[in-house]
Amino acid sequence: MNIVLTGSLGNIGKPLTETLVSNGHAVTVISSNAERQKNIELLGAKAAIGKLQDVDFLAETFKGADIVYLMETMEAVGDMFDKSVDFISDITKIGQNYKEAVERSGVKKVIHLSSIGAHTNKGTGIIRFHHHVETILRQLPADVSIKFVRPVSFYINLFSFIHNIRSQGAIISNYGGDVKEPWVSPKDIAAVIAEEVDRQFEGKTIRYVASDEISPNEIARALGEAIGKPDLKWLVIPSQQLLNSWLSIGFNEQVAKGFVELQESQGNGKLYEDYNQHKPSLGKVKLKDFVKEFAEAYNRK
Repeated sequence: MNIVLTGSLGNIGKPLTETLVSNGHAVTVISSNAERQKNIELLGAKAAIGKLQDVDFLAETFKGADIVYLMETMEAVGDMFDKSVDFISDITKIGQNYKEAVERSGVKKVIHLSSIGAHTNKGTGIIRFHHHVETILRQLPADVSIKFVRPVSFYINLFSFIHNIRSQGAIISNYGGDVKEPWVSPKDIAAVIAEEVDRQFEGKTIRYVASDEISPNEIARALGEAIGKPDLKWLVIPSQQLLNSWLSIGFNEQVAKGFVELQESQGNGKLYEDYNQHKPSLGKVKLKDFVKEFAEAYNRK
């Protein structure tokens, strides 16, 4: 099949491109970075260089595709330290561009990388844009089939704790404890998307993706063992204290408040309400596998 991928060669895009090409599909990868063209072509795919904010470019690139894979990231609209960016609004506009481009191109099969929490527009903080984009895409005509893929929190988000571990000797957040929560590897996400490419499309469907379920305290122990700090703790501080800390280092206010609210929803379980009713089979990459990657990153910095 002819498949168009957004997301360039990111954490999901690269393994997904490799898998789809090896499975015999003709793959076009959209990237805003012209320097990525060579690397895309080395994987056996075609590069389409342009921006997600350009609906004409998207519509033209989507033409003739059997399937389009859509994703949106905060990096696509700005830097988290740029205080002028309205991330939720700007990413929602990308969702509107996707809808128009799909309609204009005549594509009938869509896979959308959404997120846990997309079932609601309440209490999910910065990732609320995923709910907005899903809502927009659901307005596509009935003959357009969409598979909404909702991954849980990425293991790689744990890299953000490296600074606190180094400077304060602990993982610091506004939630924690012994309640297990789901985490996922981009490799398992890519595997699920590649699997869904070859499955039947019918209507609008949802599939969650998770690799492992572990508690914050278990994460701290595993990361600590991997980096030679077996007594590493996951410490919980008040949300306002965390917010003040992030604002003090220059975070965009919407981003800082949004992540604080998101992590509160992790702690009180609201983020996982729909996930818990539709739990998937867990993927292959477990925390014990990721900690090796974490240790390498920790020792590089």
